[in-house]
Amino acid sequence: MFNIGAGEFIVLGVLALLIFGPDQLPKAAAQVGRVLRQLRRMADSAKSDIQQGLGPDFKDFDVQDLNPKRFVQKHFWEAEDEEADAYRRPVSQLNGKRPPFDSEAT
Repeated sequence: MFNIGAGEFIVLGVLALLIFGPDQLPKAAAQVGRVLRQLRRMADSAKSDIQQGLGPDFKDFDVQDLNPKRFVQKHFWEAEDEEADAYRRPVSQLNGKRPPFDSEAT
């Protein structure tokens, strides 16, 4: 969860216990949960408003497509799917050749 390990999670729990105290910690956790639920409802409402405002021409529109990383994956990497399949094949199916490797890209 959020790239937090067990040790880090325990440290955060102990810090929260020290900051809020044992009496206030459950109330603070409940309040944080309510705020997160409210934010999620607001985001879902905004998403549905955008989709309704765009009309039926954009029924396949996904708000996540506005993320630049997702946009690049969707529009530029689809054409390279066939080339990417070559990377996934075992070396034996590549006539003994290794696929090209760019050390700067990793």
